[in-house]
Formats: sequence, C-alpha cells, structure tokens
Amino acid sequence: MARISGIDIPRNKRIEVSLTYIYGIGRQTAKEILTKANVDPDTRTRDLSEAEVTTLRQVI
Repeated sequence: MARISGIDIPRNKRIEVSLTYIYGIGRQTAKEILTKANVDPDTRTRDLSEAEVTTLRQVI
C-alpha cells in the first residue's frame, strides 16, 4: 500500500478513489489533486511510480 498523509491507501483501486480514503478528500478534491500532480485518475494505486507518489504527497 502507498502511504499518503498517514493513511495506507488501497492498492487495487483507482488512485482517484483511493485518495478519498484520506479524511477531507472527496471525489472532486481528488480530481483536483491528480490534475495538479499530473497523474492519470484511472491509474491503479499499485501502478504508481515512486516519483508520482512523492508528487501526490507534496500536492496534498
């Protein structure tokens, strides 16, 4: 599992859905975060590179 903001997000879900497991992030906020981080919302969490995870951590 990727760990972002102290939360282990599910590996088998799309990253757009996985980000909603973090308190305060809904679907719309997740879309905005992914746009800023330049990450495809349809990517599965398990398929993210370390660079993409790092970028997501910085944006959040």
